Amino acid sequence: MADDSLSAFLAGAAAAIGARHVVTDPADQARHLVEWRGLYRGETPAVLRPGTTAEVAEIVRLAAATRTPLVPQGGNTGLVGGQIPVPGAGEVVVSLERLDRIRAVDAAGYTVTVEAGATLEAVHAAAEAVDRLFPLTLASQGSCRIGGNVSTNAGGTAVLSYGNTRDLVLGLEVVLADGRVLNGLRRLRKDNAGYDLKQLFIGTEGTLGIVTAAVLKLLPRPREVAVAFVGLDGPAEALALLARARDEAGSSVTGFEVMAGGAVAFALRHLAGARRPTAADHPWYVLVEISSGAADGTARRLLETALAEAIEAGEVADAVVASSLGQAAEFWRLRHGLSEVQRHEGASIKHDVSVPLADLPAFLVEAEAAVRAAFPGCRPVPFGHMGDGNIHFNVSQPIGADGAAFLARWDEMNAVVHAVVRRYDGSVAAEHGVGRLKRDLLAETRDPVEIELMRRLKTTLDPLGILNPGRVIQAP
Repeated sequence: MADDSLSAFLAGAAAAIGARHVVTDPADQARHLVEWRGLYRGETPAVLRPGTTAEVAEIVRLAAATRTPLVPQGGNTGLVGGQIPVPGAGEVVVSLERLDRIRAVDAAGYTVTVEAGATLEAVHAAAEAVDRLFPLTLASQGSCRIGGNVSTNAGGTAVLSYGNTRDLVLGLEVVLADGRVLNGLRRLRKDNAGYDLKQLFIGTEGTLGIVTAAVLKLLPRPREVAVAFVGLDGPAEALALLARARDEAGSSVTGFEVMAGGAVAFALRHLAGARRPTAADHPWYVLVEISSGAADGTARRLLETALAEAIEAGEVADAVVASSLGQAAEFWRLRHGLSEVQRHEGASIKHDVSVPLADLPAFLVEAEAAVRAAFPGCRPVPFGHMGDGNIHFNVSQPIGADGAAFLARWDEMNAVVHAVVRRYDGSVAAEHGVGRLKRDLLAETRDPVEIELMRRLKTTLDPLGILNPGRVIQAP
């Protein structure tokens, strides 16, 4: 991009949003340019901080006129590099954190209308204030933002019962690549009047448009939640327990997280104040949660019934049902801390994959054997959302190994794990998205017709290629 075009763009942006919101000082830009794991580091001519949808639209209109590439960014919690500007590419970051208003809460209609920069935690609070639930639950909910959640179709720990973000969106407001605004903030549960255009922007990582606001579904708040931490021998037993829990409680099973024993051991070593819930160590663990609309002991009874049947069948070795909300929170803290604590064990190579639920136990056994054979001494620590078949198949470096040398084999490790994923007709990008990290992998693993249709969508909706270029799909 020519210097005069960039100067014209930045001058126009300053006039549109105010010079103080055009951030060019490297120190002030720093928090926008590093992914939290440090895997991606970027540079940008400027970070723009618009405060309204109209300001976002004017930025995009100026970008189209000057061919300036834009990188939308929410809370900068993404894990595939999509939100970090590429060094030397002249990409301008558009931070949506100032668009953080809760525009409307409709308790009777069970909806909330929020701007893209609202944190997930703020949306939870807005729902709770009117005795409602917004069920999307992520470890990063204090810092991740709704625009990013929508743009990556975030999943989390409650997908089993409530679905992904896609299932929780009723309407969207989106700035298109030419600066026009698509106003689709409808609160309708049923609307078959033409194409469902919002689906073009959910999970497409800002490559087709910039989400500026959303209408989200709310649900009744549970009146009782029962949580258990369970020790067992393997993933096959975990799958059997899931079936028992669902047979007992149906969609009231609101969480079912599986964790390798090694992953829990990391948490117990490095998570401040963590204590092992069970009396002894086990090869695998499950955290199971059942919710009820009545505060009459139903949730606990259903959970205890499923556990008793599993223990009698020899599928469960030990189980502790939380006796208080505080103890339940501690169980969940162990689970949510797994990603954070892994860094204390050295370098790690991570995979966000999914396979059909029935195949998950076989996948876990096969993938662990494959990486141990290819990388002697490595430490697989898989964990994740067993209820929807999504596993974070993370692998830590051998004890005492050189971390940089281990990370240098990232692609080799990916090839080993993803080969097993493909044998089970799974996905190599289950909930974190594609971004820059998996763009080439996507082209290698999806049907050519799918890739061609993705490219056509990109070139149709963003013909100049200015929206998050080079992420997800490489346009021709």
